[in-house]
Amino acid sequence: MTPRIAAALLTAGLTGIGCEAHTSVLQPAMPALGIGDPAGLDKDHFLRDRSGGVSEEGLRAILEKPVRLDLDERLGVVQVSDSYRLERKVPLVDVPAELTRSLDAAGLFRTTCEVSTDWPVDGDLAGLRELAARYHSGYLLLYRHRFVDESYTNGWAWLYLTLVGAIVAPSRTLDTAGVLEATLFDVRTGIVLFTVYERVRARSDETPWHEGRKLYGMQMRLLHEAAGKLAEQVVSKIRYLAVARS
Repeated sequence: MTPRIAAALLTAGLTGIGCEAHTSVLQPAMPALGIGDPAGLDKDHFLRDRSGGVSEEGLRAILEKPVRLDLDERLGVVQVSDSYRLERKVPLVDVPAELTRSLDAAGLFRTTCEVSTDWPVDGDLAGLRELAARYHSGYLLLYRHRFVDESYTNGWAWLYLTLVGAIVAPSRTLDTAGVLEATLFDVRTGIVLFTVYERVRARSDETPWHEGRKLYGMQMRLLHEAAGKLAEQVVSKIRYLAVARS
């Protein structure tokens, strides 16, 4: 090989190396993003999340076990108030009775009955569990409702200029919105199996007398009308859990 040919081949080789290096700098090859363990995370690494009434071991023990519904148990239906404390008022609301009737008709549990809250028990969760033990019920269906009320002057207020209009004109608009809630509580484990809501609302133009009584009457009508719909949701959820168990 002559010196001239050798020099040409050496120059071409160096040029190729230089171009390859230049290309790799301008168009770097990005490594594929790692997706980690295909099984996914099974631990909370956020330290701020680890406060509360359940330990890490308890949390894992709860979540690693499947939710099972035992239809051979008795079910108690009980009305509660805010923070799921026992409702001590006279049980005038007929929603728990409708829930009990619908569940009895569906024949899902061994027996279903309303629970009296007059027994001498605590007012918090411990009291609920003691009531369940008195009724020998493995599950409690906790019912409660909440309303937000508003009243304001409407367009009929111009009749205030007349004495008769101020008395009989429907110059006050009453607006009430509420939610009915039913929660299935496993007494033995403390697990909440589900919660369902039925939302209601009513508005009415009324005379400016006895607004409290009128709002109460509107709410009682709403509860009565929505009781069946809430019961349908409860029965549907329990049937779903029963199918999932089998």
